[in-house]
Amino acid sequence: MFTNPLDQILCLDIETAPQYPDYKVAPEELQLLWNRKAEFLKKNDTETAETVYSRAGIFAEFGKIICISTGFLSYRDGQRSFRIKTFKDADEKTLLANFNDLLLRMNRNMLLSAHNGKEFDFPYIARRTVIHGLPLPPHLNFAGKKPWEVPHIDTLDLWKFGDYKHYTPLNLLAYILGIQSPKDDIDGSMVGDVYWKENNLERIVTYCQKDVVTVMQILLRFKGDALLKEEEIEYR
Repeated sequence: MFTNPLDQILCLDIETAPQYPDYKVAPEELQLLWNRKAEFLKKNDTETAETVYSRAGIFAEFGKIICISTGFLSYRDGQRSFRIKTFKDADEKTLLANFNDLLLRMNRNMLLSAHNGKEFDFPYIARRTVIHGLPLPPHLNFAGKKPWEVPHIDTLDLWKFGDYKHYTPLNLLAYILGIQSPKDDIDGSMVGDVYWKENNLERIVTYCQKDVVTVMQILLRFKGDALLKEEEIEYR
């Protein structure tokens, strides 16, 4: 169980997509590099580097961040509120610069929290930050550390209770804890198509924000506190 006060935790979630809308329009050199990666992703002989390109978004080398949603719990005059702010921009470098500026302005004692954040969200943000030549904020500067050495709070780790072989997706954990599912519209496998084919970033933002709320709800459940009510959630 974590002992950190909930108002010293920044919940976050990222959504990613392949860097290009289609394998065929990717630069030739990147295609060749993806061909090698794709060999490990093919599930059968009918799949090709082109057909599995939709999975490129989960790799920081071949994908990009299209939005980052954050949530912060605060208590004022006996009232509780969970404030959500989302960073989105057609230019990923600008998106990351704005998000990292938030981290630089945060107290050094603040912790980040995400579901599977130590394996995905945190290193993905850090890698894309380095790719764009931006300075790493202290909250993301943990190169060389093992996931269990990263000080931030991962709700997946909390649920593992030390069992490193066990993986529980966010929607399943939410269901068994009696929390409204964040996957009531789209799921992660659909984000790339919604972004590139539907050109509907707002739909993705809504999905991302629901994940952030769910992360905080899980933290509240672990603390034994009451879950957030809709009127306690503020969108900025």
